[in-house]
Amino acid sequence: MTSALEKCARGLDAIVEACGWVAAWTGFALVLVMAGNVLMRYAFNTGSVAMQELEWHLMAPLTLLCIAYTIKHEGHVRVDILYARLPLRVRQGIDLFSALSVVALSVIIIFLSWRYVMQSYRIGEGSPDPGGLPYRFIIKAMIPAGFVLLLLQSLAATLRALLPFLGGEAEPPAQVPANAVQ
Repeated sequence: MTSALEKCARGLDAIVEACGWVAAWTGFALVLVMAGNVLMRYAFNTGSVAMQELEWHLMAPLTLLCIAYTIKHEGHVRVDILYARLPLRVRQGIDLFSALSVVALSVIIIFLSWRYVMQSYRIGEGSPDPGGLPYRFIIKAMIPAGFVLLLLQSLAATLRALLPFLGGEAEPPAQVPANAVQ
């Protein structure tokens, strides 16, 4: 049973990994759009409302879809002053409680944000600015999408946190490469 849990957790990790990799490329697109906007503004004394709005349309997937990816790779801020001094079984219990709490939070945010996105879709919401981007619901849809990925990552963490309680061995967290900036 523990190998089935780990296999399922790896499958969820693979989804988060792929989505995080794709979303990270929006960072490159964001840099290009911002550089283009600056060039247009200062070199040609012109600009585009749509291109300015595209900047924050690219920022939404970059931030919301990469939350789960960051947590998967242990890139988030953690305060381990007390945690590291606790007995192993208590730390395992904290890990399980934390993962289940994030599952619950993700479900709540997905539920609450879905109506928000659907309302935007139904009314055909677009930019209120002349020349702005249409289809505002796409950017709003990044909220539930980001939390669906966080839910998947939290489910993977929950499965891994359950392993020690079911007689299996806990998998160590993802390691940060030695050459990564700390």
